[in-house]
Amino acid sequence: MPTKAYILIETAVGRIREVAEELEGLPEVQTVDPVTGPYDIIATVSAPDLNAVGDLVTSNVHTIRGIVRTVTCLSVGGS
Repeated sequence: MPTKAYILIETAVGRIREVAEELEGLPEVQTVDPVTGPYDIIATVSAPDLNAVGDLVTSNVHTIRGIVRTVTCLSVGGS
C-alpha cells in the first residue's frame, strides 16, 4: 500500500505560484493547494513507502527555489 503524506510549505514572498507549478510537475504529487494561514501551500503526495516520501522531500521538494520551510505529515489511515 502506498504511503500518503501532506507537505505543508512556507514560500518566500511572491513565490507561491512558481513553487506550486514546480510541485505540480512532480509525478508523486497528487494535489497542490495554496492556502491561508501559517503555510502557503499544502501538497498531497503518494509514494511506495516512508523512505520514498523522505527521498521525495529532500531530493525534489527542498530543491525548489522559493521554498523556505516544510513540514511533512504522514497520513495514518483513512482513504
